[in-house]
Amino acid sequence: MDAFSTHDVSNQPAEFENVNLYLSDRALREGVRQRGATWADDDLAEFGALVGSAEFAELGRLANRFEPELRTHDRFGNRIDEVEFHPAWHEVMRAAMANEVHNLPWRRQRSGGFVARAVLHSLLSQVESGSCCPLTMTFACRPALNHQPDVACDWEPGLQGTEYDPRLIPASEKSAVLIGMAMTEKQGGSDVRTNTTRATPMGGGGPGGEYTLTGHKWFCSAPMSDAFLTLAHTDRGLSCFLVARVLPDGTRNAIRIQRLKDKLGNRSNASSEIEYTGAFCRMIGEEGRGVRTIVEMVHHTRLDCVSGSTGLMRQALAQAIHHTHAREAFGRPLIDQPLMQNVLADLALEVEASTALMLRLARAFDDAPGDDAEQAFARIATAVGKYWVCKRAPAMIYEAMECLGGAGYVEESILPRLYREAPVNSIWEGSGNVMCLDVLRAIVREPGSLEALMSELRGVRGEYRALDDCVENLSRELGKPEDAEKRARSLVESMATTLQASLLIRTAPPAVADAFVAGRLVSGGRTFGTLPAELDLAPILERANPLS
Repeated sequence: MDAFSTHDVSNQPAEFENVNLYLSDRALREGVRQRGATWADDDLAEFGALVGSAEFAELGRLANRFEPELRTHDRFGNRIDEVEFHPAWHEVMRAAMANEVHNLPWRRQRSGGFVARAVLHSLLSQVESGSCCPLTMTFACRPALNHQPDVACDWEPGLQGTEYDPRLIPASEKSAVLIGMAMTEKQGGSDVRTNTTRATPMGGGGPGGEYTLTGHKWFCSAPMSDAFLTLAHTDRGLSCFLVARVLPDGTRNAIRIQRLKDKLGNRSNASSEIEYTGAFCRMIGEEGRGVRTIVEMVHHTRLDCVSGSTGLMRQALAQAIHHTHAREAFGRPLIDQPLMQNVLADLALEVEASTALMLRLARAFDDAPGDDAEQAFARIATAVGKYWVCKRAPAMIYEAMECLGGAGYVEESILPRLYREAPVNSIWEGSGNVMCLDVLRAIVREPGSLEALMSELRGVRGEYRALDDCVENLSRELGKPEDAEKRARSLVESMATTLQASLLIRTAPPAVADAFVAGRLVSGGRTFGTLPAELDLAPILERANPLS
């Protein structure tokens, strides 16, 4: 034997690759049918095969390994404010836009379009999450832009396009455009009413009018975008504006990228700080009502926070199940060991519950334009879902990582990247406290939203005594206005878990619904893997297995 040879590699799983991430997810496929988007099944399967391929996984790895770099000046000293990306980023963006991740509901205008698009976004999030930021912003900008039809009309051709074009040229010369957002400032964060950026009218001003902006934005999502929705003060209050990166004559607008953020995760995406130094813009919507205008964009981005976190968790679960099927310890496969089965089944319940909630929310967005009850449900349930699903993701992904042990902790595994990515959906677009306060605000200002949520919960009354008891207890707690803010997190958590339970009772096999009610509403522990011993976990594991 060669003196320098090492041991044979054994008891190691193959790479989890070349797996159709859509077709291998039974709960997701069934949910698409249940929520009325079967017409998109072939497209979703095609995209699931693409993002599940070994080639696409490598694009995701490279886009995060070689992070974007800021070039403020060219070699002659001219200010250029450009961001350079690895070619892998551009390939991911090209594939995502070709498959309508950024505009499917607006482009196709079919019942179930929001459902299909939520699935696309969730699938992409499993492999490369940074690209989801500009795609989400572009998807979500439509409702805000619609407050200014003349401006929206100018941008509509590019928003309908699917051909990715990263060049910094006038939007009118591109077949597809990307829209970002810049709201927060360093002194206020979520408290955008403390913004100091000022807008000065170039003429008469008012909705659709031309202004110049001066100010600093602490976070600008996706600074490589073709335009940004932003907030600034006029004499009549905080207003919303659209700021193009490149002006119609081809000159760069007065937007200075000061630095890129050095973030925990989401590293392939170039979040930044920017300075407006007399930047040209146009007002969107009513003057002084900027928050109300832009919040419609935020409402849609929160849906993506739910679908993105669901995708991250699904990928973590798939990696854990795949590993434990192939790995042996103490004389038998990990997947056959009772304690590991309990952990994996508990993780699978979390993913299926999040999937069911994601698809229910997306369906509400589909139906909201013509259904007041669904609009009211989407108003409150999106905030509830955004709070809970995004909060659960880091703990769930960590537990999946532990199923692999040390192999899951090293960077060659995708799990560290998923884990670093997980907090962003909870922090951005309204942190946990902001979400809970938003739920309380909806209850007070839009009582129809709470009525719609409670109607959804009571729609399965009589199926499970434990759920009935939780719903009635929640109703009592909501009827106590005193100290509501102090109790807001526990209230929203109860809303989320009872809503997930009601959805699984409607859509999932009995074994899944039984285990979720028992593990979340009756006797669940404080960590994953504490499901009651009497539960039959085999059907849950079989259903969640991406290779079955």
